[in-house]
Parts: sequence; C-alpha cells; structure tokens
Amino acid sequence: MAAKSRQRILSGMRPSGRLHLGHMHGVLDNWRQLQNQFECFFFVADWHALTTNYDRPWTIPASIDDMVLDWLAAGIDPQKATIFVQSDIKEHAELNLLLSMITPVSWLERNPTYKEQQQQLKERDLATFGFLGYPVLQAADIIMYKANKVPVGVDQLPHVELTREITRRFNYLYRDVFPVPEAMLTEVPKLPGLDGRKMSKSYGNSIYLNDSEEDVARRISTMVTDVERPRKSDPGDPANRCVAFNLHRLYMEKSRLAEIEADCKAARIGCVVCKKELARAVNSAMEPLRERRREFAADPGTVKRILAEGAEKAREVARNTMEEVRQVLFAGPAGSGGKNDAGDKE
Repeated sequence: MAAKSRQRILSGMRPSGRLHLGHMHGVLDNWRQLQNQFECFFFVADWHALTTNYDRPWTIPASIDDMVLDWLAAGIDPQKATIFVQSDIKEHAELNLLLSMITPVSWLERNPTYKEQQQQLKERDLATFGFLGYPVLQAADIIMYKANKVPVGVDQLPHVELTREITRRFNYLYRDVFPVPEAMLTEVPKLPGLDGRKMSKSYGNSIYLNDSEEDVARRISTMVTDVERPRKSDPGDPANRCVAFNLHRLYMEKSRLAEIEADCKAARIGCVVCKKELARAVNSAMEPLRERRREFAADPGTVKRILAEGAEKAREVARNTMEEVRQVLFAGPAGSGGKNDAGDKE
C-alpha cells in the first residue's frame, strides 16, 4: 500500500524591508518546525507588497534576496520546503483573476484589515482595486497548491476564513477542485518593540536579524524599561511594567530570570546593567544565525539558485492546478451538466 502523502502548508511573507525578532519568533521559528512535519510551500509575496508599496516598486527586488537570506539563516531548508517568489508563478495571477469573478465585493469590504490598514497607513493612498482585492490574490496563493493548512496568528483568522468562503463558492459553482483550507493557529510570543509598541518596521522600533552585535547592544540600551522606576534605588515591577522584561523572558534561563526579577523588585540592580546583560544574551542567541547568514551570503548565487529551483517545483504544481481549473470552468463538470446551471441562478 502506498504511503499517505503529507498534508500541505502554504505561508508567505511580504518583502517590504528588513526582518526583525518579531518575524523570527512569530513566523520563522514556526516554519522551521512545520517543514519537518508537512509538505511546505513558503513564498515571497512580492505582488502583495505592491498593494501598499505600488509607488516605490524598485525597493522590492533588493528586499527579496535580503529576506530569503534571513529565512535560510533561521533554518528554513530548501531540501525540506519549496521556497519561491510569487511573481515567478504567473498562474497565481490567472487564478486571482478567475476567483475575482466570483467574489462578492461585500466580502472584501467587510475584511477587518481593509479599513484598519487604511487608518494605520494614512500617508498612503490605499483606495485602489489591488488593495481592496488582495484577499482574492491571497486565496489564489493558498488554494493553488491545494494547501490543507495555513499557519496564522489569531489576528489573521478573518483572512483565512475569507479564503475558505471563496473556496467553498468555487467548489459549489463548478466542482470540488479545492480542499477548504484550515487555519493552523500558532502562538505568537508577546514581543513589543523598543518603545513598547508592537515591534514593526514602520515604527522604527525593531531589533533586526542582520544587526551586528554593536547594533543590538545599542538598540537594547534605548529600550523602555519601568517608567515608574526613575532611579536605581526605586523598587521595580519588571513582570508588569518593564517592556524590556518581555525580551528577558525569551532569552534568559528561568533561574536567571527569577533572580533578575527579585533583584529589580529589591532595587539591587539598575536598568542599565540589566539591559547590558540582556544584550549579551540576545547576541549570544543570534550569533549562530549571523554565522549561517554569512555562509549563505558568501556565494551571491545561492539565493537565486534556491529560488529558481523552488519556482520549478511550485510551477509544476500550479500548472496542474490550472489545467484542472480551466477544465471545470470552460468544459463543464464531466457527466453532470447541471452544476454550472445551478451557479448561474445565483
């Protein structure tokens, strides 16, 4: 009996700038584990980057190589996962177009991130067809590879649910071509930026994966601590009031973490000394990543070769999917003759 094939995972990331510790703990750590359990497709979402950066598209190509280097350094293995660039697989655009024909505008307008991002990015004109319709392209990305699961944080659940609705509508109108993908909830550690807000490239409050030891130490030295502890002699409450303590939780041994908390509460340790120790711990954890990144970057052709090989694998799957899609759309379901009629009455 043939072995049952592994379920498929699809996940992507937009090349919109340097990756930071939030990406490492929120996405890449999870990808590294998933590639050992599932058939994984990890892609560079360069067309998605255009939805908000359409006025500066020249920034995207340089970000692609830099981002993939970070993936490789973080342990994403091209022998275990298919890594490719979205725009290299033109079938994504075709499926996006076909899905747009059956997706009600009201579904897109109720997408919670549609208005949220417009509010957050007021300096950019996001009243575009591409920005409104990006969930359709997202659905095309996912179902192109007949992904069974999509790893997301809880805030991204509405995105996956919209993909599920579009998938069900396609299957109802034509034929059950696509599995309805399920969200795979991933725990995203609380990782605020240097100023206490969410770590984000747009806020300029991040510790980046390609930062040098000196950069990391400098950034952590500016990190907000306990604002109610202006002097070293004042007792602190790191677990509840110190922004930097969230990084301590990730990078310190439990025994040392308990000591730091006790010393802070008793005013035996100051924030400057504490942050220097934190910087050493973060740098120690990041050094293997830096070393792997240097090894991959030493050969400028590495990333291009990996992406070309990944595109070849992804393209084969995408071509087979689109042949099936065209068959059910334009030739009709074999032997039924009725399901398309039912769809026309909607």
